[in-house]
Amino acid sequence: MTNLLPNTVILEGRTTRILTRNLTPGKTFFDREKIMFVQGVECRELDPRRSKLAAALARGCQQFGLKEGSVVLYLGASHGYTPSFVSDMVGPNGLVQCLEIAPTVTRDLVFVSEQRPNMFPILANASLPESYAWRVLPADVVFQDIAQKDQLDIFLRNCRAFLKVGGMGLLALKARSIDVTKAPGEIFKDVRQKLENTPGFAIVDYRELAPFEKDHAFFAVKRRA
Repeated sequence: MTNLLPNTVILEGRTTRILTRNLTPGKTFFDREKIMFVQGVECRELDPRRSKLAAALARGCQQFGLKEGSVVLYLGASHGYTPSFVSDMVGPNGLVQCLEIAPTVTRDLVFVSEQRPNMFPILANASLPESYAWRVLPADVVFQDIAQKDQLDIFLRNCRAFLKVGGMGLLALKARSIDVTKAPGEIFKDVRQKLENTPGFAIVDYRELAPFEKDHAFFAVKRRA
């Protein structure tokens, strides 16, 4: 059961349905979470309106870098919704290191992680990678979903600190968090230019996420050196 992402199947129809093989059969963790069986395999449905990763896939992104057994650093894990699906994707031999700054939210993240052996919660500030470096393994994929003005700088600092050469950085960019006075398209263009001019990194895919996520764009960046 594979597609652009491991342990994932995409059902095309009037609407695209993204399903992942449930790593914890019989268990769900989130409101309105849907279960389906595909060829006898229990799957969970990933909603593009609740997940930037799913929105990027629904918008045609082809590059994610996720494989079965991948080590992932997820920045801005929140309650654990998308990280739990990444957990499905990388499978029992993978690892999803889930970083979140808010203690109240992290409690929910810990609950999900306790039920999923390949999820590891970290309470920390993504702006300070040196403060949690001792807890993080080198990553095949760094995924960031953080609403901060300096989100691009945070992304690049973490990629330089933890992303393996040849690995993929996935950035869900929130334009309104950077500058509410500028049009999102201008911000996307500025960020794209900055990434293109960053030594050691190359953009391999880019998608704007409307209509699933307003004023958001998704960048897939490969680390070259």
